[in-house]
Amino acid sequence: MSGTSVDAVDAALVTFEPGPRLLACCAVQYPSDLREQILRLGLSKGKTSLQEIGALDAAIGKQFAAAASTLIAQANISASGVRAIGSHGQTLWHSPRSETPFTLQLGDPNLIAELTGIDTVADFRRRDVAAGGEGAPLVPAFHAAFLHTSSEHRAVLNLGGIANLSVLPRTGDVRGFDTGPANTLLDLWVQRHRGLPFDRDGTFAASGHCSAELLERMLDEPYFQLGAPKSTGRDLFNLDWLEPKLEGLNLSAEDVQASLLGLTARSIAMTLRREAPQTERLLICGGGASNPHLIETIAAQLVGIAIEPTGHYGLDSDYMEAMAFAWLARETLAGRTGNLPAVTGARGHRILGGIYRC
Repeated sequence: MSGTSVDAVDAALVTFEPGPRLLACCAVQYPSDLREQILRLGLSKGKTSLQEIGALDAAIGKQFAAAASTLIAQANISASGVRAIGSHGQTLWHSPRSETPFTLQLGDPNLIAELTGIDTVADFRRRDVAAGGEGAPLVPAFHAAFLHTSSEHRAVLNLGGIANLSVLPRTGDVRGFDTGPANTLLDLWVQRHRGLPFDRDGTFAASGHCSAELLERMLDEPYFQLGAPKSTGRDLFNLDWLEPKLEGLNLSAEDVQASLLGLTARSIAMTLRREAPQTERLLICGGGASNPHLIETIAAQLVGIAIEPTGHYGLDSDYMEAMAFAWLARETLAGRTGNLPAVTGARGHRILGGIYRC
């Protein structure tokens, strides 16, 4: 799995007998030139070539294969001991609400299967989009399978580049949706002004003050008012989106970072209160779960809701999504459906992904 932050490829070795258990994990950094190419193409607004996309598809596929092979070597097992690789791929563009809906994840699964010698399941999102769905989020099905309880109303918050919520009521349909940016704008801004890949512990944001005016301008974005199902990505929330909102404001870089962190917290809290006001416990995972300033700011917006990392319930907060796509691959191989129509808006349950056998 590599998310919208494009920081690394997360690889998780998982068994599901009797329940999900993380046996080993690693994060393999993208080479800097490959990461820069992914980020540039993801924000190119269509200004690219078929040759560049094809070459990037192959390069990402090789990187995913290398991550899987690295993990297998570190775990001291053989490739024959792995039933399959579930590969999410690297999202380059996500546009499920366009005139011709589509979502594009790169990372050629043929190369992954060929280079590892392991059956590979990939391209999970496009079948849901074909069935009229958003193609995202898909992880709520995994959350529902292993974090649901009939004793309390729960929600799971994944803080990746984009923040998404899984709503797990005591009874009734599971729901899920993207709330808006989590780390993506924070990362882009600190990269521009400090040359750092991310704002460790939120210290850059904590050194500034949240601007009420900038926050109000950002929250005017129509996406925040949309009802679920909905999903989004870097194609909307990027620096080109931010720049017009800064016009006429005399803010320091620190104040903008603080305001972006405030946007993440406010949009999450606003959406949770609107869509799932009965929530009693919020379980947090993803890279942003390691940002104490962000977690404290979210908690201040959600007084009365217990907040805990998913690790307290046996699911590693850093490798949750990688584990989820291992599980989705398992469901595909078993001929079971992987999407939740109440989450994505698809016309029905569908078996997701293609199988690339060795």
